[in-house]
Amino acid sequence: MITESLQSLFIRDLTKLRTEIEAYQNEETIWKTDKNISNSAGNLALHLVGNLSHFVGAVLGNSGYVRNRDLEFSLKNIPRTELIQQIEKTTETVTITLENLSAEDLEKEFPGEPLGFTMTTGYFLIHLFGHLGYHLGQINYHRRMLDEQ
Repeated sequence: MITESLQSLFIRDLTKLRTEIEAYQNEETIWKTDKNISNSAGNLALHLVGNLSHFVGAVLGNSGYVRNRDLEFSLKNIPRTELIQQIEKTTETVTITLENLSAEDLEKEFPGEPLGFTMTTGYFLIHLFGHLGYHLGQINYHRRMLDEQ
């Protein structure tokens, strides 16, 4: 039950991430920063893709994904179509991985200590969902503040 709920919520918000990126009137604005806005929507989207592809895809799903976190924040001006393809691939990876997790898997210890302490896989997935929502909200505000200037 909880894996299905997590899967549904991740799909919902990754779909919303795609919708936010598609909603930019000016594609160049996806990569814009301003005064106190140090991360562009494009870099936040790359960060979310990298984060989920690594922790869900590679760690839990053995996808083979290799993360380069520095590039998530340094790459610029990737075409919107490519960014959307990466979001779609991440959605597919998260969906497949969560489909293969059992309730017992959620109670197992998550490999490593990415937050600096031991936790269950279920706990860390809830954390990752919160992280997705946090940055999704930032992207929404970024679009509404900078896209119409």
